[in-house]
Amino acid sequence: MDTPTTWRLRVSLDDRPGALARVTTRLAARDCNVLSLSVLPVPGGVVDEIVVSTPPGLAPATLIGDIRAEGGRCVGITRADVRHLVDRTTAALRATASALRDPQTTAEAVRVLLGADAVGTGSLGDHGCAVVRLPDGTELAARRGWAPFTEVELARAGAFAEVLAAAGAVPGPSAVITRTGAGVVLREGRADDADAVTELHARCSTQTLFARYHAGVRTLPRRWLHRLLQPPRGRTLLAMAGTSVIGMAQVIRTTDPAEAEVSVLVEDAWQRQGVGSAMITRLGAIARAAGHTRLVAWCLPSESGFERAAAAAGLPMSVRTEDGLARIELTVARVTRATTR
Repeated sequence: MDTPTTWRLRVSLDDRPGALARVTTRLAARDCNVLSLSVLPVPGGVVDEIVVSTPPGLAPATLIGDIRAEGGRCVGITRADVRHLVDRTTAALRATASALRDPQTTAEAVRVLLGADAVGTGSLGDHGCAVVRLPDGTELAARRGWAPFTEVELARAGAFAEVLAAAGAVPGPSAVITRTGAGVVLREGRADDADAVTELHARCSTQTLFARYHAGVRTLPRRWLHRLLQPPRGRTLLAMAGTSVIGMAQVIRTTDPAEAEVSVLVEDAWQRQGVGSAMITRLGAIARAAGHTRLVAWCLPSESGFERAAAAAGLPMSVRTEDGLARIELTVARVTRATTR
């Protein structure tokens, strides 16, 4: 049975008294329920944001047509989730609190503040891109396809960066305490980590390497190391014990925007200590900020290490067999002064 659909529209109306009232009257005549309404200042005027629940079968083109009939223009439309329709100030405070508690969630907090499709440290394309400069000099690029960023939203992100600076909270390496009490640091991989990653592979058993690469691998060509540490379509996370790399994980974009592929390698002596689950948790946060909703790992049916670590990470998981491999899918739940380029 069809269910109502919720849409978020950004509308530019003629500067005439009652224009917005006439639009909402038209929507009401189609049995639409306006859930929220806000006014966003933009250069030269304002944009009205309307969140509306529509009856089954009502196409978004019909909504756009009604807006045009009243002399307006729909500058953006996207699906909305009524569970995430909270007061903007509340949402901003919660996102900021999340970043203060765990600086690794900063990118996700920026995405919440801006209502962006994706946020990352790499280039997301110049068109429709907003850039937030963090206190440590890192620039987070945010992209949104359904509507341009407004000055109010950019100011909100800029104020967010100011709060982080005042609190001294900046993204960076994070510490993890293993089950044996050892300290491990998680950080992003760099090109100059190649020798340490080579040594990691040399210390791993044949079984561990086969479980990761599904092939007999002992040493990696230099060109492979570069792609492992700085993949063109993803991010690499290293687990460091002192100056030694004892674990490596990656999240890679696929052709499906909602999905990313994940892989984990942990040195034998450090397995079953929580290193793998900590890296999976961190990759989940990275994937959320990049706009993904699920992670997929391909494992040998006889290997249970990744599945065990994923379960410890607490992400909803499903497993099925495809082409002789175990396909493990993890659901990545979303948590409900900047410039433009």
